[in-house]
Amino acid sequence: MFEFKVTHLDSNSRARCGQLYTPHGIITTPVFMPVGTQGTIKGLSPQELIDCKAEVILSNAYHLYLRPGPKIIEEAGGLHNFISWQRPILTDSGGYQIFSLALLRKIKDDGVEFQSHFDGGRYFFQPEDIIKIQKILGSDLIMPLDDCIEYPASYEMAKISMRRTIQWAERSRKEYDKIIDPDKQAVFGIIQGSTYQDLRKQSVEELLGLGFAGYALGGLSVGESQDLRYNVISFTTNIMPEDKPRYLMGLGMPDDILAAVELGVDMFDCVIPTRYGRNGTAFTHKGRITVRNSDFKTDNLPIDEKCSCYTCRNFSRAYLRHLFNTKEMLGPRLVSLHNVYFFIHLMFEIRKAIEEENFIEFKNSFLREYRTYSLEAICE
Repeated sequence: MFEFKVTHLDSNSRARCGQLYTPHGIITTPVFMPVGTQGTIKGLSPQELIDCKAEVILSNAYHLYLRPGPKIIEEAGGLHNFISWQRPILTDSGGYQIFSLALLRKIKDDGVEFQSHFDGGRYFFQPEDIIKIQKILGSDLIMPLDDCIEYPASYEMAKISMRRTIQWAERSRKEYDKIIDPDKQAVFGIIQGSTYQDLRKQSVEELLGLGFAGYALGGLSVGESQDLRYNVISFTTNIMPEDKPRYLMGLGMPDDILAAVELGVDMFDCVIPTRYGRNGTAFTHKGRITVRNSDFKTDNLPIDEKCSCYTCRNFSRAYLRHLFNTKEMLGPRLVSLHNVYFFIHLMFEIRKAIEEENFIEFKNSFLREYRTYSLEAICE
């Protein structure tokens, strides 16, 4: 059920197109996965996602464990039924959230002890627990628990994190083989090692020995420079297997996506489209604009004249500014809808360029037009 086929290779880069078969449908790659942390893409309905042609969404085992709890989702018949989404779902283990959101945490070789950011409750997760939770969720693609560290990290700390992640991957793989039907759910391995090439190489080699369905690059976009990030991606993808999907976790700006696709990455996820959309920032082929700004008070153009999403077909920048200024909930919904559509259809454009073997030309043309407007980082 989880066969991955590379269907096209770009002749002037490492960019590629592929198809990942899952029980809930085929995922065409390169793909952007909208993030529905709590079982919903914030502000959008499943039908709106289908209208945007989303093929797969991402949710989070940590958050769903805390609320509403695995038992409620199990009684609903699994996550697909609970959220009314019958296309593929990838669930993240929650490792990053545990290490970044938990009030108090203690990492041990056998698991992680933490205090919930939600209700202050104390929990202890072992790698096996994360696999059991995701079995209940019934997601198509599942991620094991990994040890996330921030940049900069000393070589010794990065080595400890990488070794712990490998040990947890071994335990996760054993639990997966013990309790999960491989025709229903597939598990990926997560590559760690910070910015140290020898650690990344060792991580890849040991994970390959465990035989995962796909491989993810973790521990990036945590404070390192863009150039350093691209160097790590380039080195690591070059030693990852060609016959398995390559997933870059949590990276989502258009220029980053284009750079990573050029280096052979297949799968992306990020909260950026809806996080920025809720704050009135829209992505366009000419860069980011903030529709709340007074510049758009009488602007009757759509967000992006090249876009054919529902928002751009029906509403002006002036109207969207009005919605935000009057604190109407429709404003954040419409801009979020546009952003999700923009990212998904950027991937359509990327796949078309790869199939026509002119990805580099497309990338350069896109970036020439795409101007990044000054914008401070917005935190959810």
